[in-house]
Amino acid sequence: MEWASIEFLPVAAGLLAAGLATGLLAGLFGVGGGLVAVPVLYEFFRMQGVPDDVRMHLCVGTSLAIIIPTAVRSFRGHLKRKAVDVAVLRQWAVPVVAGVAAGSALAAVSDDHVLKVALTAGCLAVALKLLFQRESWRLGTDLPGPWAMRVIGVTIGLLSTLMGIGGGLFGNLVLTLYGRPIHQSVATSSGLGVLIAAPATLGYIIGGWSKMAALPPLSLGYVSLIGAALVAPTSVLATPWGVALAHRFSKRTLELAFAAYLGIVGVRFALAL
Repeated sequence: MEWASIEFLPVAAGLLAAGLATGLLAGLFGVGGGLVAVPVLYEFFRMQGVPDDVRMHLCVGTSLAIIIPTAVRSFRGHLKRKAVDVAVLRQWAVPVVAGVAAGSALAAVSDDHVLKVALTAGCLAVALKLLFQRESWRLGTDLPGPWAMRVIGVTIGLLSTLMGIGGGLFGNLVLTLYGRPIHQSVATSSGLGVLIAAPATLGYIIGGWSKMAALPPLSLGYVSLIGAALVAPTSVLATPWGVALAHRFSKRTLELAFAAYLGIVGVRFALAL
């Protein structure tokens, strides 16, 4: 295929800067950074002339690959501070991976609109919840029973795989609705990225294998090795900064900052539908 001619250095610099923002958000909000990486990669691949029918899949798959080192570092940082509820992650481990498998299979047979709708709906729903929530908004004073936790885990894995995120978005939502403090929710949710990113990346590699002719050079299925190589290093570098910031801000400051960013991303992809 014929690729659009652009100046590579400014784009590379932009992706490196996006990596810094990705890592910062990963540590700050307990998310894998996909909510930054997907929009930036979408514009990058648009400029490169990647066809519409594979562009969103390539963004999501590449984002998940980028999340792997970022999520590991974020999780380790929060674990050292003893803020992670390891028991919750153990409950979610198998269901989350099952949801990842289902999400990878669905993405492989769906067009780009499914991924855009998933990202838009998820971002806007959580942004509204964070903006207008009250302390009285609770689904319970403690987490639900084993079967409900399994259903929640499968749902988190499925939606996160379709959106190209590490699961922190939904982990934060669930844990705060069941009365967990925001800092513990952020820390525990960081572990979901470790459970989701690696198997989901493999799923997108397999799912995009038959589309290699339409994908840019140095792609492995729906994973761009160039995009991952440019964004991942600076994201790993910046993750500890976000972890440190997360433990300095108040609960409401974290919520409002996260809501504002989610709203921007959600509107951007709503306009792309």
